[in-house]
Amino acid sequence: MFLHKHPYPPFIKSDTKKLIVGTLPPPRFSIGKLLEKDVDFCYGSYYNSLWFYIDKIHNLGLRYINSQEAIDERKKFLIKHQIGVCDIVESAEREKLDASDLGMTNIKLRDVIDYIKKYPNINTILFTGGNSKNGPEYFFRKHIKDYGLKLELVNNKIPRVHQFYMGERTIETVSLTSASGSANRAIGSMKLYQELKAKDSKFTTFDFRVNQYREFF
Repeated sequence: MFLHKHPYPPFIKSDTKKLIVGTLPPPRFSIGKLLEKDVDFCYGSYYNSLWFYIDKIHNLGLRYINSQEAIDERKKFLIKHQIGVCDIVESAEREKLDASDLGMTNIKLRDVIDYIKKYPNINTILFTGGNSKNGPEYFFRKHIKDYGLKLELVNNKIPRVHQFYMGERTIETVSLTSASGSANRAIGSMKLYQELKAKDSKFTTFDFRVNQYREFF
């Protein structure tokens, strides 16, 4: 049994407005066995990187190499755009050494609500996945029950938007389509993707995510 611990503390600044919430990076990040093109930072996996889409949207010219310069580029972007990262899983156990959310057991969650309380400028949570079992929204729904909170549906179209209230604050949540390659099949079955593909045969699942993420990044 492998104890999969999150290798990074939350990345949040005093003026952070949007908070990216995922689960855990691949196990190799926790044991320090990164690949040459991995970046030792949040969402740094070369094979499942949110940064590809952000890079495309903003034309950043990011480095994809295990270096401090690559880390600094990503931090600079987040700070400039008032975006933070606070994945919801602190640790989990795995029988197989892979990154599957479904493979996690004995899961310990971070107190994301406590971070939202500490940083009053946060008004949006960007989930890197939907409400499927062991996904970030799934865990967040369980987590906020401890605070007597619940998500209210705002928009049922993908990406689904919910909101919840903390005193006078309204926090919006957006369930983005996962950057994982395993989500490509689900994208392929979406009506919107099929319509866009019919208009342009060169349209890809990468393009679909770029179009979706652009509004929120």
